Amino acid sequence: MKRPTAKPSIGLRRRKWASRLSFPLAIALLVVCATAVIATEPGSTESVLDMRVAIDTLWVVFTGTLVFFMNAGFCMLETGFCRRKNAVNLLAKNLIVFALSTIAYWAIGFAIMFGDGAPWLGLNGFFLTGADNSPATGEAYSGIFHSLNWAGIPLEVKFFFQLAFAGTAATIVSGAIAERIKFLTFFIFSLFLVGFSYPITGHWIWGGGWLQKLGFWDFAGSTVVHSVGGWAGLIGALMLGPRLGRYKNGIGVAMPGHNLAISTLGCLILWLGWFGFNPGSTLTLNPREIGHILLTTNFSAAMGGIGATITAWLYLGKPDLSMIINGILAGLVGITASCAFVSPISSLLIGLIAGIIVVFAVTFIDSWQIDDPVGAISVHLVGGIWGTLAVGLFSVGPNIYPWYGNGTGPLGGLLLGGGIQQLLLQLIGIVAVAAFTVAFCSLVWLVLKVTIGLRVTPTAEQIGLDITEHGMEAYSGIPETDDFGA
Repeated sequence: MKRPTAKPSIGLRRRKWASRLSFPLAIALLVVCATAVIATEPGSTESVLDMRVAIDTLWVVFTGTLVFFMNAGFCMLETGFCRRKNAVNLLAKNLIVFALSTIAYWAIGFAIMFGDGAPWLGLNGFFLTGADNSPATGEAYSGIFHSLNWAGIPLEVKFFFQLAFAGTAATIVSGAIAERIKFLTFFIFSLFLVGFSYPITGHWIWGGGWLQKLGFWDFAGSTVVHSVGGWAGLIGALMLGPRLGRYKNGIGVAMPGHNLAISTLGCLILWLGWFGFNPGSTLTLNPREIGHILLTTNFSAAMGGIGATITAWLYLGKPDLSMIINGILAGLVGITASCAFVSPISSLLIGLIAGIIVVFAVTFIDSWQIDDPVGAISVHLVGGIWGTLAVGLFSVGPNIYPWYGNGTGPLGGLLLGGGIQQLLLQLIGIVAVAAFTVAFCSLVWLVLKVTIGLRVTPTAEQIGLDITEHGMEAYSGIPETDDFGA
């Protein structure tokens, strides 16, 4: 008797479909790159230029989507590090923040950050309108976004890539103030951060502003993105105060996360996303530069994880998983400012120091009873400051790498014989961005506090924000284990 043939599993059928679609997708990508050439005569100057634009555009779109996917990483990381009664709230905040960032950055933020104007802020290009003939570059460019005229891609693609960065800065805040803030308060604060604070300091550094002209360098955002998000989160955490029961008689009480498995997944997604974050900041497909940045980025992440593991093992007695996760992320934040300007050997040292620092930063911040459930302040603020200083310590100096000549990168670092000048410029930038961000965010948090309020009620916090703020549970039917829902 013939045995009936087993029906393929759903997973197997999906893999078969994926394998069938992979070749057509690859062909589609090649067609996109070749479209510009087909429209002109083969070998003409126009065809070569159009091909260059098509390739660079495809590269920036690809890396921009990797940065966008980092939202999923933050979502998993923060949710897992917090208690299950607040899981829906964390998921909702991480999801809505990119939607809010999209509108705020399109309407106001991008113009302030990259539009032509004053050394302090851009004054043109609101709602992405105004003269622009991108992808023309250099002297051929005619428009109102001169700070981006070096990138030979369409304006819409420039906007999308920079939007992904703006959304990251806002997402950082979510973790530092988790489990006790009103959803509406976070909603409104995110609009102000992405619409005003982030782009103003971003203009100083990337938009042709005064810090950029002074000689401050931050390749992919250790200060522009991470420190800004960290400062905003720190002020929010201070004004909110710690979670109920987090400190008793001056001693911290552990409130462990409910799912470190998804936090680990979040870390891996963020690690992957950083391969778009840093290499994509070239905004052009330069193979040697991209290869170098990939290497330094990965080296720093790896050593950050190793450094945090060993430090936690020696200092805390165990190789704490949460410290390993934050060590990897600190290594990534730490290399972000200097990834194109330092050697691979230096990137190993930058990551190692970042991993060591983050362990002590977490415990130091906790000793001051500043409640940061996910370690966002330690990773992004402290790591961002260290990464910005690393430029002034480890940059190899101009004319060492082909993409890094005079005027296209920082002076030589102090530890490589370049003197102290670049380090002092980096310090000026750190202090200036900190002063403005702290002042702006303090004002916004204060206004929100006296109007709609910052914090949910004690009863709502004990029940959990999932029920009180959203009317639903992530894990229906599973009771909490103690009075504070640990």
